[in-house]
Amino acid sequence: MDLKIGVYIDTGYGIGEALDIESLSKVATKEMKVPICRAEAYWSDPDKLEIIKNDIANEGVNAIIVAGASPRVFQEAFRFEGVITERINLREQVIWSHPANDEDTQMLAEDYMRMGVTKLNKYEDRAPFDEANEKSILVIGGGITGMTAALEAARAGTQVYLVEKEPQLGGWATKYHKVFTGQAPYDSIVDSPVQDKIAAVKANSNIKVFTGHRVYSIAGSPGMFDVTIREDGPWIDRLVREQNEWLAAKKAKEAIGQEEEQKPKAAAAAETPAEEEAPEPTDFPHEKIQVGAVVLAAGWRPEDASAFAELGYGEYPDVITSVELEELAKNGKIKRPSDGKEVNTIAFIDTPNQKADHPLLFSSSVASLVALKQAHYLRQTNPESRAYIFYENMRTPGQYEKFYQAMQDDPGVFLSKGTPVGVSNGGSALTVELKDTLLGEYMKVKVDLLVLATGMVPVTKDSAIVNLKYRQGPFMPENVYGFNDSHFICFPYETQRTGIYTAGCVKNPMDFLTCEMDAAGAALKAIQCAELTAQGKAVSPRAGDESFPQIFLQRCTQCKRCTEECPFGAYDEKPDGTPLPNPTRCRRCAICMGSCPERLISFRDHSVDMIGSMVKIIDVPDEYSEKPRVVVFICENDAYPVVDMAGMNRLEYSPHVRFIPLRCLGNINMVWIADALSKGIDGIMLIGCKYGDDYQCHFVKGSELAEYRMSKISETLQRLALEPERISVHQLAIDEYNKLPKIIDEFMETLSGFDPNPYKGF
Repeated sequence: MDLKIGVYIDTGYGIGEALDIESLSKVATKEMKVPICRAEAYWSDPDKLEIIKNDIANEGVNAIIVAGASPRVFQEAFRFEGVITERINLREQVIWSHPANDEDTQMLAEDYMRMGVTKLNKYEDRAPFDEANEKSILVIGGGITGMTAALEAARAGTQVYLVEKEPQLGGWATKYHKVFTGQAPYDSIVDSPVQDKIAAVKANSNIKVFTGHRVYSIAGSPGMFDVTIREDGPWIDRLVREQNEWLAAKKAKEAIGQEEEQKPKAAAAAETPAEEEAPEPTDFPHEKIQVGAVVLAAGWRPEDASAFAELGYGEYPDVITSVELEELAKNGKIKRPSDGKEVNTIAFIDTPNQKADHPLLFSSSVASLVALKQAHYLRQTNPESRAYIFYENMRTPGQYEKFYQAMQDDPGVFLSKGTPVGVSNGGSALTVELKDTLLGEYMKVKVDLLVLATGMVPVTKDSAIVNLKYRQGPFMPENVYGFNDSHFICFPYETQRTGIYTAGCVKNPMDFLTCEMDAAGAALKAIQCAELTAQGKAVSPRAGDESFPQIFLQRCTQCKRCTEECPFGAYDEKPDGTPLPNPTRCRRCAICMGSCPERLISFRDHSVDMIGSMVKIIDVPDEYSEKPRVVVFICENDAYPVVDMAGMNRLEYSPHVRFIPLRCLGNINMVWIADALSKGIDGIMLIGCKYGDDYQCHFVKGSELAEYRMSKISETLQRLALEPERISVHQLAIDEYNKLPKIIDEFMETLSGFDPNPYKGF
């Protein structure tokens, strides 16, 4: 693409007073050969934008660089149809974080100008991938979450296919006696509205319902998912068995570890269980549909209560679960299963088994609400009754605190922190022994009924629900609790399988109202995905990105690193290991670009050559100048805003560092490290998002991959005869801007103990 670049230097915000604008302009025009360079204050103002628009219309400018405020601001102002835009951060990362009119500050600004123009010149003109145009939605699960998602999508004018494995809609919600209102004053409960919702689904012409059916397979990608729906039957047992065998083979392969890597590629490919596909159905009633996106709302099942045998479950008929009590309450007055007599006293155990390493402990927020609600059942039907609620942590989030307060005020409800010790049956009543965890004393209560809270297990954990035909396997990725795993901190509905959005209790334990709200959000995200995909654009976190990976397959060595390291399953592969990209599955993180040792993967506006050229254009002073140079590869998601916020707070750090934003730290390519060191760069820092269970990388495992790759850099450093301390890897949360100066200054102090990079000047 032939570019005519216009550079627009903003002299506002103190930039004009802190920098030599004339010298900076000469870098653009004389050194970098940019035909148009203008300097004005506040290019985001409407009258100044007219100057840029005039250059586009009358001067043939088709690529612009705005050198001023951070690219994180004024994004709409500097968006011009058909024009490539690059931003250079002179405000937050130059003049707000370094001394004004200082030689090093000026050199920093001029290097950013060189890097910005170089980056723009490496842009490749590629049309977006816009071949996927299906906009209908598949909803898996006909419970309250699935029906709500279907209704919300249908009301937006979207065609919906709703699949429910049971013969009727409703799921667990049909078993609920009462639910919370979600309306002020938040201290009452009402009949479940599930029947009204079932009627609404059946009456909506935009929803096609499949009851007694399951999803047999999902192939393809967003905008063109190929879905096979099959009548429920014994075939599901075979499919579950095959998937369990696949999972066992996968775990065995992971256990082999390094030995597997030594096998010939063809043999290893033949043994990859992910490449096995279930045969297409031919001998049973089925339907094939194509959809743009999927909402996974398959729901939950109660945890196996046999784990509570020591509390009498399975031995005493009057020891039941909260699910079983819900069904008893639907019949009116609560009666004992043992003899049918009306219940006067109930003990509720919120956390029945605290000794075990219980995988579902965090479900007690729902369990607490259920215990309070069911105590209310008893008190409403029997004013002389008493309810005892024993808990470790009473969790009633949001407005549910009002209901908790109302139950606290009820004289017939007793709440106490307590751990169950044992249960005995005296014939006329159960005796429950507990330890008061506040006082450390033991107590006993006699009750007619003991109700145990059970965890909410996502049904995706132990049955074939989604059945993906992906190289990465048929399952959705799960966390240690068995729930769907993704970065729900920043992206509440996104999963690691693009275009598939979870809602309700497959994601985490939720109450009735929260499931409804979650379903609406997931439905809207699914619609957004289908719409963006049809336009050739990505979904979160790089929503609107029109680029996609292209692979120069002629040089591919079938190493499989791109297929294995992609967090989102964007690549399938041929039997010989050659990757098969699915562009609409791609989230544009470019982790595959960093994983490829042959440097065959590129995006139109983000490539190995582009970033490498930015590194090479940095002006590196000679070894006698005492001006070291450090390149900082920084993730654009959390780490880059940290640098901006450090500038906004006027925190100073070394002017010898040059930041290069990456889509994700996981797209770091080892050649950039080698090129930087070979050029004479003294040190390299990598700063990415924090990873782990408490604060995940935006692209799930990008930061973790980057740290792993850097642990393997020693060979490159040994070849160049350089110290390993010249490379440093860090993670920062978005609010940790105050840590940035210290991290940089400590690294510069480390470098001061070494001689300058001996490759300077080469």
